[in-house]
Amino acid sequence: MVTLRLLSAGSDMHTGHCFEDSFFSETRRLFAREIAVLVKNGCSNAEKSWSNIFVKKEKNAFCPELIHHTEFSGTIVLGAVRPGVLKYHDLELECGIYNSRLENCIIEDDVCIRNVAYLSNYRIGSRVILFNIQEMSCTRHSKFGNGILKKGETEDIRICLGVANENNMRAVLPFENMICADAYIWSRYREDTELMKRFVELTEYGNDKEKPTYGIVYGNTVIKNTVLIKDAKIGSHAYIKGAFKLKNITICSSEAEPSQIGEGTEMVNGIMGYGSKVFYQAVAVRFVIGKNCQLKYGARLLNSVLGDNSTVSCCELLNNLIFPFHEQHHNTSFLIAATVLGQSNIAAGATIGSNHNSRSPDGEIIAGRGFWPGLCSDFKHNSKFASFTLISKGSYQNELNIRYPFSLVSIDSTEQAVHIIPAYWFLHNMYAIMRSSIKFKERDKRVVKVQHIETDPLAPDTMQEVLAALDRIIELTGRTLKLASYQDAKDFLHRHKDASLVLEDFQAQKRFGAKVFKAVQAYREYRKIVKYFAARTVLTFCEAKNFPAFNACTIEEIKKTPLYTDWVNAGGQIMPEAKLYELFDFIKRGKINTWDEVHEFYNSCQNSYILYAARYALFLLEYLYTRSAADFTADIYADICSDVITVSDSIYEGALSSRKKDFTDFFRTMTYRNKEEMTAVLGEAEHNSFLRRIKADTCEFKQKISLLFKDAF
Repeated sequence: MVTLRLLSAGSDMHTGHCFEDSFFSETRRLFAREIAVLVKNGCSNAEKSWSNIFVKKEKNAFCPELIHHTEFSGTIVLGAVRPGVLKYHDLELECGIYNSRLENCIIEDDVCIRNVAYLSNYRIGSRVILFNIQEMSCTRHSKFGNGILKKGETEDIRICLGVANENNMRAVLPFENMICADAYIWSRYREDTELMKRFVELTEYGNDKEKPTYGIVYGNTVIKNTVLIKDAKIGSHAYIKGAFKLKNITICSSEAEPSQIGEGTEMVNGIMGYGSKVFYQAVAVRFVIGKNCQLKYGARLLNSVLGDNSTVSCCELLNNLIFPFHEQHHNTSFLIAATVLGQSNIAAGATIGSNHNSRSPDGEIIAGRGFWPGLCSDFKHNSKFASFTLISKGSYQNELNIRYPFSLVSIDSTEQAVHIIPAYWFLHNMYAIMRSSIKFKERDKRVVKVQHIETDPLAPDTMQEVLAALDRIIELTGRTLKLASYQDAKDFLHRHKDASLVLEDFQAQKRFGAKVFKAVQAYREYRKIVKYFAARTVLTFCEAKNFPAFNACTIEEIKKTPLYTDWVNAGGQIMPEAKLYELFDFIKRGKINTWDEVHEFYNSCQNSYILYAARYALFLLEYLYTRSAADFTADIYADICSDVITVSDSIYEGALSSRKKDFTDFFRTMTYRNKEEMTAVLGEAEHNSFLRRIKADTCEFKQKISLLFKDAF
């Protein structure tokens, strides 16, 4: 934060966070004595009478001795110019204006402007430091990165972001408070032309098409050693050092969530979110960067929306819509024309998206949340991946359609069919999947959380995919074993718990299909996870509503909420798709006219999320047991409780087992001289803070579940 130390008595400082009308009215023209001092200090003015300069009326607020070798032109309004020192980290400079040129500017109180070769058409807030800047100017028709137009301008100059597809037919217009949910609904529901038109109107709302624009730097911001800033709106408490070019841009920043821009960066035509950092030769062109993001080490972000809490470095991203918690920070990875639904991690050397198999650059990829492609893996358009798909290293030379969530996909060099293990995370890597549910919450450093983000891997969106995967496994089992009916296939999967069954899914990969391994085990694991999710969700509902137990009254209360079975991950927020269509109807009928009102609608959906999820959880149990919850028997409740406790135990035991492999596997231990050295470096598995937390949560959850269902059987 910039701190001010006044060197003489003076009035209270202006806040610097806004430009109040009273600030402009409380000014006067220069006195002859003051003009003489300015001339003596080597200052000059295009207006020989100096009548174009206005200073603060307040006594002792203007000290001309603090202005040296500065050229003025146009209208200049100066706030308090008085002895004082501004300090930011190790940078300490005296207040005043030195060796600069100002044209048509309003400067608030206690500012330091030093070595600014050209400052034109800007309003500078209190306690701002501008130091060593070549050019800082603003045109009269700037949009500050927003996709709006001024009077008389044509559509071809409107800034748009060609997300998700290179052909620009999913393009969205950036605006200052855009979140991923906005970009998602705008880019996906393109068939509704009336809705698309209304989205443009929402973006234009409040845009004064005729009023000339001016650049703004709000209070307590530091800008130093920068080449070019043009048409910029910069929030308070921002820190910019060594930037190369910032043009047509809004930098959202506040005292609670300060933003930073560092050396060699180039940012053109976009919006940078609160608390974000861009530095070390990074480039962003036509972009929206969410809150608490980092773009660094030469990363290139073009025509893309990057969600909150994401880190991108050393890579290239073109034409993407990326939801929150995206990690892509290794060399030479490439992501193009993709919609990635967040909580994703792109490995080094991965090439995701190629239009070389199409006659036009109009391919695309959709990857559910938790998308983890392996080192040097590459994929072709069009491909689609279910949530939490882990893909091993390889060149996947045909289009993929992976419908099994929490699966492992790999290549066998001896055959052309890809290999899939559904429910792999639950079977073999429970530590990683459960850690995901915690680590993302801990990485969420946003102070003001506009975009709601579901970080739990087990949520209605993933359970929806699990149901589809269960149906697919049953269907393929019947086809493989040539069984007479769907029910026969289901019965087989229930009766043969240890059967080694390999299924062929010809819709999973173009031309060669896929082999689905461990189908029976995956089927059983999927069912247990659904029960676990359902019971945990009902428990959350009962705690929120103060229901002591799950019984007929609880069921009746839950069923008062409408049932939604189709769910959407809208920018990280999980909501019923029917609610989106309700939103669209409100927008088209003019009941919602601003993006702020759209965000209020998202909030209302989030406020009812526990209710919607509990109703869906009850539906899942009814689906698994093929009867109404009102008809559940004591045996069914006992089965639910038993499976849920088993899953709860397996979560901790599986996480512990996964982690213990790192301590017992020979190839993990061989670099250590002895066990004591290994313990000093790695610690002990049982003392892992995450595992201790899982163990405590497991014990508490089991107790709560036993109490919840105690009256049911």
